[in-house]
Amino acid sequence: MAMRFAIRTFSCAAACFVLASPAALSAQRADPAAGFPSRPIRVVVPFTPGGQPDIVARLIAPKLSESFNQMVIVDNRPGAGGMIGARIVAGATPDGHTMMLISAAHAVTPAVRANLGYDPVKDFAGITMAYNATYLLVVPLSLEARNVKDLIALAKARPGQLNFSSAGVGSGTHFAAEMFKQSAGIDVVHTPHRGIPEALTDTMTGRVQFFMAPMASASTLVKEGKLRGLGVSSPERSRVLPDIPTIAESAIPGFRFDSWGAMFAPGRTPRATVNKLNREITRILKLPDVEQRLLSLGAEPAPTTPGHVDKFIAEQIAASLELARKAGIKPE
Repeated sequence: MAMRFAIRTFSCAAACFVLASPAALSAQRADPAAGFPSRPIRVVVPFTPGGQPDIVARLIAPKLSESFNQMVIVDNRPGAGGMIGARIVAGATPDGHTMMLISAAHAVTPAVRANLGYDPVKDFAGITMAYNATYLLVVPLSLEARNVKDLIALAKARPGQLNFSSAGVGSGTHFAAEMFKQSAGIDVVHTPHRGIPEALTDTMTGRVQFFMAPMASASTLVKEGKLRGLGVSSPERSRVLPDIPTIAESAIPGFRFDSWGAMFAPGRTPRATVNKLNREITRILKLPDVEQRLLSLGAEPAPTTPGHVDKFIAEQIAASLELARKAGIKPE
């Protein structure tokens, strides 16, 4: 009797499967990413908490969690100018449950590191650009420089004696300062740090003389009178600190170095899953409260297509390699 019950149950299940399969297959064909996400999503930020990429990731995460009805966890994995976190994502299962929000460092590291442990183009699938922003050139209050021209004059009067901080070798903050150094024709020494907060702290205390900091991380400190802002790296003044001139208008005509953030998945992530993430993150970036929060930090939402991200990164890597060549920076 028990055996007959078991056989009958199995037969019903098989019949139901057969009957349901065409509909299931049809739904899958209509949306190959229909079952995604099936578990919590991790957003790797390859920098310490408090930096611009971290702030933006933590702005997006809770809203993405609401959209997908899954936990979205921000996982800070700092070190080596973003390489440690990038390696984690490059080696993650390519199913969309691991993403990365990284800064311009992603395009800079190939110019300073000989063995990344990943291919910065092939091992990642662009999801969307997250934001565009500017760098803010800041100095300690104890430094006698009151503007960009003063800083350049001071550096030329004391060659090799001034230091500039960064969030690490190969970070966007490193190359923004390298471009400033090259454009201004000054001899200054690079002092890399573990992350943006550490670089800001050493600048405030005067251990280093200047820092090309992300606006989102430094603007509050300037407003509070803990740092002096000299200039911004964008072509136009920032709406956050409109009284601070651009570096281009105050000292170096044509100077520009953009701060940006982009989101990536592992390289072999199915296109349907990438597109699903793109649609939802793009929607979030366009929300009025998200836009206003980003603007308050000196950043602007910049959602794009996945294809645009992939093309942009390839172009940025080429530009970083050229800047490194001109600056005499060789991969180590």
